[in-house]
Parts: sequence; C-alpha cells; structure tokens
Amino acid sequence: MSTRLPVKTTAFLRETGGISAFAGRFFKETWKPRYEVAEFIHQCYIIGYKSLPLIGLTGFIMGLVLTMQLRPSLVEYGVASQLPAMVGIAIVREIGPVITALIFAGKIGSSIGAELGSMKVTEQIDAMEVSGTNPFKYLVVTRVLASTLMLPVLVMLSDAISLYGSYLGVNIRGVTSFHLFYTQVFDSLAFTDVLPAFVKSFFFGFAVGIIGCFKGYFSNKGTEGVGQSANSAVVVSSIMIFIIDLIAVQITDVFNLN
Repeated sequence: MSTRLPVKTTAFLRETGGISAFAGRFFKETWKPRYEVAEFIHQCYIIGYKSLPLIGLTGFIMGLVLTMQLRPSLVEYGVASQLPAMVGIAIVREIGPVITALIFAGKIGSSIGAELGSMKVTEQIDAMEVSGTNPFKYLVVTRVLASTLMLPVLVMLSDAISLYGSYLGVNIRGVTSFHLFYTQVFDSLAFTDVLPAFVKSFFFGFAVGIIGCFKGYFSNKGTEGVGQSANSAVVVSSIMIFIIDLIAVQITDVFNLN
C-alpha cells in the first residue's frame, strides 16, 4: 500500500513550509544592519500614500451602500434611529478592515509579486548579490515592513471615509446633523470593538507583504512566471486575510466571554 501523499497536498505543504521559512528569514534579517531607511520610506510612500485614493473611494462607496441597504430593514422594524450605531459597529469592527485588506492585497500584493518576479527572471536579484548588496534586506524587508505599518493607517482612514459616506447616506432619506450622527456612532463603539480590528490589520498587512515578496522572489518560468506570481500573490493573500480574520474573531470572543 502506497503512503505517498497526493501531488497537490505535497505542493501545498512545500509552499507552506517555504513561506514559513521565508517569514523566519525576514525576522532574522530585519534586525541586522545595514538598515535601508531611505528605501523603507520610499516604499511607505508607494504602498501607503499611492493606495489612498483607491482605498478612500472604496471606503466611501462601502459606507454609502451599506447605509442605503440597511435602512429599509431597520425602518420596517421601527429602529431606523439605530442606523448610525449599527453601521458604525459593522464598519469599524469587521467590514472596514477586511474590505480594505482585500483591496490592499489586490493592489499591493500583485504589484510586489510582479515587481520582484520581473527582477528575478531578468536576473537583477542575482546581480545585486554579486555586487555585494543584500537583495533580501533591500527588496523584501523594506516592503514587508511598509505594508505591515501602512495597512493599519489605511484602515483607519478608510473607516473614517466610510462613516462619512454613511452620514451622507443617512441624509439622503432624512435629516441628521453631523454632530448627532457621530455621537451615535461613537457612543455605540467600545474599546473591544476598536482594538482587535486595529491589531489584526497589522497581521493583514504582514501577510500581504510576505506572500507578495515570497511569490515574486522565487518566481520562475520566465515572463509567464511573473503573471503567475502576481496572480497567486493576490489569491493566497486573500485566503490568508480570511484565515487571520477567523482566528482573530475566535480570540476576541474568548476574551469577551471572560
């Protein structure tokens, strides 16, 4: 009786081990000099600032549409006055971080995978090693750190823009002052709503950065492999975002029960 694992299972385990080893190397290399501060700041600008228009537009539409979709149901049950509170909790606790992370994975994950993949197939990474530069520290560490630190900032900005979109959505069918709307939103939020959402966004950013870099750094098959790296970086990052979110929800529920 053969004990050999299926090919897909073997490939999955091999890739999981490869990403884990890659992440371990990242933590090891992060603390070693020389520190690429200029490149890190440049990546923060590209990953954070350049992503803001897309993230902001998505957040605005998300808050507006969510409000317009919830309003008829709340009116039917006679609790339309709770609309700002419900939208605020939904956006800050769950929808804002997850949707922002998915948009971030689609834009930044694919960009990193394609950029490093093209550098790999054109042997630019090998040339950096020959010239004495540490390509892992210059290319990987800076991008992973930038994505880890910038995504929480983008999540906060996206939440704020989403709530403003919700405010406009509330005023489409009624009249609610800006002060009253935000008073209802923030009165409904607790510290246990904001902190877990903020913390897990760091893990979302790290997952997107490390997976995008891994896929690009080990890209092969020539120019075809660049497209495959970009595509798989988005797919795997999106799956990891949902897995991390599921784990975060379970941990939060345990602490809330205690």
